[in-house]
Amino acid sequence: MDCDVVEQMWADQDVVLKRVRKAGLLLAHASTYLRGSREVVLEAVRQNGLALMHASAELRADLEVVLEAVRQNGVALRHAGVGMRGSTEVGKAAVQQNGLVLLHASDEVRADREVVLHAVRQNGLALQHALGEVPADREVVLEAVRRSGAVLQYAAVALRGDREVVLAAVRQHGRCLQHAAPELQGDGEIVREAVGQAGIALEFASWGLRGDREIVLAAVRQAGGALQHAQDELAADREVVLEAVRQKGSVLFDYAAAELRRDRELVLEAMRQNGMALNYASDQLKADLELVLEAVQQNGMALDYASDALKADRVLVLEAVRQNGMALSYASDPLKADRELVLEAVR
Repeated sequence: MDCDVVEQMWADQDVVLKRVRKAGLLLAHASTYLRGSREVVLEAVRQNGLALMHASAELRADLEVVLEAVRQNGVALRHAGVGMRGSTEVGKAAVQQNGLVLLHASDEVRADREVVLHAVRQNGLALQHALGEVPADREVVLEAVRRSGAVLQYAAVALRGDREVVLAAVRQHGRCLQHAAPELQGDGEIVREAVGQAGIALEFASWGLRGDREIVLAAVRQAGGALQHAQDELAADREVVLEAVRQKGSVLFDYAAAELRRDRELVLEAMRQNGMALNYASDQLKADLELVLEAVQQNGMALDYASDALKADRVLVLEAVRQNGMALSYASDPLKADRELVLEAVR
């Protein structure tokens, strides 16, 4: 198509109206005159709010146009004129569609309680963009943490010491216990809620509660790695370690007391959960057929850590290569040439 014809087409209001009603962003191709046409731009932003970026400066400062745009897509706020970004009416409409666009509002709007309340109700994370006294407003912060506990870190210091606020936050995001006041990190109910939601939050509990058997059990049942944050006496507690290993096998060798790492039942449980943990077992256990069998059935590559004698055990090697054909590379030399094993490995 001739360039002059194309240019004429995008300067034809009827043609452009038809196009932007189907795809608002096509406003970008319209003539400068039509990007300043209120009728055309309104149609474009109703279809796609982001078309506001292609409107004339005058229309990006037009209240009706901007409201239509942000109601369709809150992110359009970033393309509004400076005056519009300072409008509480526009700010409220934008954050109701997308709370996080609070970031693009003026400082005055970001400090407006009502606007921020609408923002956090749409997305709790919007609290991080609030200014002024709003992060110290209990109602606003409660609304935010109930939706995204992680924003506790943006609340005023006083509210991070508010039991109801912190309890609501850890129920939604256990790791935010990190941002609670020290006295609440020592509150049994709060810590139980936190580790129940994210076991690893045990890291942020008071030292005393990291020695509380009930709390540590709850933590390792949710995340075996939480064992690393328990007091030493609980890292030597067989039941606690067993629960942790059932959730994450490698913790037996990473965080459990030395004497438990030699416990056959615990090692067997670790192999069932993570065969590669065989790497950390004692030489005696690496020669234990039942235990090594569990390991290679979970991950054939664990054959690498078996004793030389077991690497020459045809039944064991067959189980390993059934799980992962590449495990054959760890078998004894005679078995590497075994036709049936080779065929199994390349399936």
